[in-house]
Amino acid sequence: MNILVVGGGGREHAIIKKLRENPKVDKIFALPGNGGIALQAQCLPISPLDIKSIVEFAKSEDIDYAVVAPDDPLVLGAVDELEKIGIPCFGPDKRAAIIEGSKVFAKKLMKKYNIPTAAYEVFDNSADALEYLENSPLPCVIKADGLAAGKGVIIAQTLNEAKTAVCSIMEEKSFGESGNRIVIEEFLTGPEVSVLSFTDGKAIVPMVSSMDHKRILDGDKGLNTGGMGAIAPNPFYTEETAQRCMREIFLPTISAMNIEGRTFKGCLYFGLMLTKNGPKVIEYNCRFGDPEAQVVLPLLKTDLLTIMRAVSDGRLSDIDIQFSGDAACCVILASKGYPLKYATGYTISIPKVLDGEIFIGGAVSDGGILRTSSGRVLGITATASCLEKAVRKAYDLSAKIAFKDKYLRSDIGKKALEVKADGSQGLC
Repeated sequence: MNILVVGGGGREHAIIKKLRENPKVDKIFALPGNGGIALQAQCLPISPLDIKSIVEFAKSEDIDYAVVAPDDPLVLGAVDELEKIGIPCFGPDKRAAIIEGSKVFAKKLMKKYNIPTAAYEVFDNSADALEYLENSPLPCVIKADGLAAGKGVIIAQTLNEAKTAVCSIMEEKSFGESGNRIVIEEFLTGPEVSVLSFTDGKAIVPMVSSMDHKRILDGDKGLNTGGMGAIAPNPFYTEETAQRCMREIFLPTISAMNIEGRTFKGCLYFGLMLTKNGPKVIEYNCRFGDPEAQVVLPLLKTDLLTIMRAVSDGRLSDIDIQFSGDAACCVILASKGYPLKYATGYTISIPKVLDGEIFIGGAVSDGGILRTSSGRVLGITATASCLEKAVRKAYDLSAKIAFKDKYLRSDIGKKALEVKADGSQGLC
């Protein structure tokens, strides 16, 4: 089989490595891929946003199956256009991808179908938003409506911070057209959980739970990023909580999308907050999370391509999906200065013998030498029988990798390790 994977980051590298395990896979093409992905796939410099060129390439290379991994091409309708020429895809069509493409749509969907989430208001001009803030409880959460590379969310602790955020998003267009509308939300407290799930619009199979670390600094401080690391499973996500989420959130969301004529097929990501009043949805994503995919997919025992094709064919319930009982930790090695200004082009030194996996997020190959090319450079993932060992292995490997201006958080997994272990939480 000839497989096409649209995208070029650490998430796509994790997907491609997993797809490579299927013996029926002959060639994998990545658009655009990166210097590390090039070791497992043929990379071509076609932008994930250039849907026309993606379709033309897929047609010319007799692609048998396509995986559209990033949010932007999904929201733009890449799956729709590929399926028009007869290429089956993993990923939602344009109508379903709006669940991530518009936070306003997602919030209204949850309100309409009684899916638990934070209270909110929607604004399409800054004057009304600023007036609302004068009497709004603090802290509050301010979100750009559209896609913003995982960074369009600002938690404002003070009125001044909230007003600055509104002006930045709506007037200065810090997130471009994504900030034409904003959502101002109630600030929720509690442990955060990421649950990725396979769904064909009928059945839904949650993957191993995980915990992302969004902030750039230790202690969950500083600016939001695309994610500085993750662990799986999330010890706060108990079996009782999982059952409640299935009843109150997962199944109702699939049903709501079907009723709205937006059947979702692909990977639906639930960003959850476990509040004192029960689990609530913080956000939906219409694809694998990054870096969550880098801890969840290494624990997947069932063949990924088999699952994906079952999702496309609407027969997910026929597949027995199993995950390892191990734990995983991913530490992101970033460029100093990310998520603001940073330099690139530095040589990356990686040891030949690895006790773990390296997923390339932002690197180019220069005559066989890997050089940094973006803010999040590498995802260093280790698995072990318990989380404590996985964290230690991931940091041990991270210390052996060198490039100028290397930056990483030192506390990935710390919150999870502080949870009192009971044997079912993946702790030693």
